[in-house]
This record gives sequence, structure tokens and C-alpha cells, in this order.
Amino acid sequence: MATATSNIRSPSITLFGKGTVSYQRTAAPFQIPQFPLNRPRLTALFASLHDGNNKDDGSNKITKSVGLEELFEDSSYDGVSKDSPFHPRPLSSTQFSNSVSAGSRLRVAYQGVRGAYSEAAAEKAYPNCEAVPCDQFDAAFEAVEKWIVNRAVLPIENSLGGSIHRNYDLLLRHSLHIVGEVKLAVRHCLLANHGVRVEDLQRVLSHPQALAQCENTLTKLGLSREATDDTALAAKYVAFNKLKDTGAVASSSAAKIYGLNILAEDVQDYCDNVTRFLMLAREPIIPGVEKPFKTSIVFSLEEGPGVLFKGLAVFALRQINLTKIESRPLRNQPLRASDDSNNGSKYFDYLFYVDFEASMAEERAQNALRHLKEFATFLRVLGSYPVDTTML
Repeated sequence: MATATSNIRSPSITLFGKGTVSYQRTAAPFQIPQFPLNRPRLTALFASLHDGNNKDDGSNKITKSVGLEELFEDSSYDGVSKDSPFHPRPLSSTQFSNSVSAGSRLRVAYQGVRGAYSEAAAEKAYPNCEAVPCDQFDAAFEAVEKWIVNRAVLPIENSLGGSIHRNYDLLLRHSLHIVGEVKLAVRHCLLANHGVRVEDLQRVLSHPQALAQCENTLTKLGLSREATDDTALAAKYVAFNKLKDTGAVASSSAAKIYGLNILAEDVQDYCDNVTRFLMLAREPIIPGVEKPFKTSIVFSLEEGPGVLFKGLAVFALRQINLTKIESRPLRNQPLRASDDSNNGSKYFDYLFYVDFEASMAEERAQNALRHLKEFATFLRVLGSYPVDTTML
């Protein structure tokens, strides 16, 4: 999973009914749409509220990402074309015009190459889909927006590594809706070419989070670590170059695809290694009440004592459980001067991403957001979708 720098746009957001919400300090009043209650078919008016987190684990053993893509530019893999259906090159933003499929299968974008955990998540979310690899998270968002694919399945948090901040930022930058979630148990394997033993290895390649999740195991083996954009890309690199002193941390699926040997399974430091993925679409789904639903929102608040407490209290007052809260700096206005002119200090402005256990078809959820919008300077519903209660 790769990271990139990009500024979040700051448009004014047209809302259903009257008024707008923007990142400015003043906004015209707006109305949260009314939802009929306890009906299986509801209008998706909540949408009117909306307009790879690469981490270093602190170890100096993780070095700069190796430049893998250049090594694949003019080469093939085991006689298979680099653009073959068996090992397709990931889509980039510049390739969309020639990537439309005439097939009828649901096309689902994911970030990475074949064998990535994201591919497995896409296939769990949409069985029998055509999984379409994208080189960056941004490209997956754009592929959905430009009708190149029908859906995108992208990671948002990991039980060991935490949040994927890049995708939180992209959720706000793009006009897609969360239509579901899928949780995938991540089981890392130590891979190498056939004939290579563990004691032959000197270094291991993988995504920074995967390396961090296997820190204890890799330290015991005395292996240096090098970061790549994706776990499966690391496996592909090791196989393509027939390396004898280098292994990869990736999935068993990647080992099968790229013809590598599994030297060890479950090399992660903790067994409860689960990644939560979001399913994204151009249109929202109709929220219901017949099964557990979750709703994701993002909002900002004025600075002041107890303001965040007030914002979260609107849910507690209605017995709505919060399952996630994430703060991100407000990109277009990260610093604001203190109202106290005597000290001249500045502080960060934040956006708050919140997941709560309620459907937008429920009156208590609608009332909570009406209450929140009374003092929120910005509010957007990212999606209201069924909770994933399964696990691979």
C-alpha cells in the first residue's frame, strides 16, 4: 500500500433541501432529510449530506522503498506478458481511457497486484467479481468515479497497525459512498524461491505495516528489512529476480501465484491480525433496519472547552454506540490563531471521522445528526451500511 501527498479540496457542498456546508466558519442552515421509519425501501437522501498509510515502526532496519516498478517495465514474468490476464499490471490514473471492460461481471478495484490481501478482501466482499488491481489508492477511487469499475474495496484500519490515514483523507476528497465493510484475517508467510532456506536469507521485503506486524519474528531471524509498496509486489520482485538471499512477507496466495516456497506460516507477532476494508460505490445503498447497520460520518467543530464532548454526547444521549473515532487535520486550514489575543498561540483544526452503530433509517440516528449540526461547522454522511459479522 503506497502513500502519496495530496491536498484535500475545500468545495462548498450542496445539501438536500436548503443551505450548504463548507469548511468555512459560517454556513447557511441546512436540513437533514427525513427518513420514513421501519420501511424496507427508503430513499437514499442521506447522501445529500455529502457534497497506504505507509508507517515506519520506528526501527532503523526499514530502509527506503525499493524501486520495483522500473524493473518490470521491459520484462516479463516466467514467459507471461506483463499485461496478460494472469499477471495484469495495476491501473494508474493515466490508463483509465483504455480500461473499460465489455464484460458483465462486477468489476472491483483494489490497491496492489495479484496476491495482495486487498484482492482477497475484494473477492470476499464480491464473490466471482473481476478484481482490478490499481497502483495507488487514488487510482482506485478515480476508477469508480470514472465508471471504469463498479466498486472499490480499500483498507481503512488494521487491528495491529491502526488506521490507514491516506484513505480517510481520500474519502473526503472524492464523492464516493461507503456501501459495506469486510473484515479479513491477515496471515503473513515468509516466502522465498525454491531451494532457498531460512538460514540463506539476509533481508526480507514487504509493506511497512507487514514488516512491523512481524517485527519479533524477523528480529529473531536476524533479517534486515526493506519496504515496498505492497506485500504481493515484494513476492513478485523476489520471484522475478530469482533472489537467493532475499525473502518476502506476503500471503500464501502470493506464493502460489508467483511460484515461491513458503518457509514459515503465521509469522505475524500476534494472531489477532485483522484488516477492515470499506466497500465504495458511486451511489449509496438504501439504509434499512432489518439487520445491524453502521453509519460513518465526518464533521468539524469550533474550538472551545467541551465542544468535542458535546459533539459525542449527541450519540450517548440516544444510546448510540460509537465504534470508531479518528481525527485528521483540516488540510485547507490546519492552523488557527487562538481567540486569546494575549498569547498569540495557534492550534490545529481537526476533522473527526466517527462510526456509530445505527442505521440512517432510524429516528435516533437522524435526531443525533440534527443535534450535531446545530454546532458543527461541517458535516457529511459517508455511508450507512450493513455491519460485517463474518471473518476469514
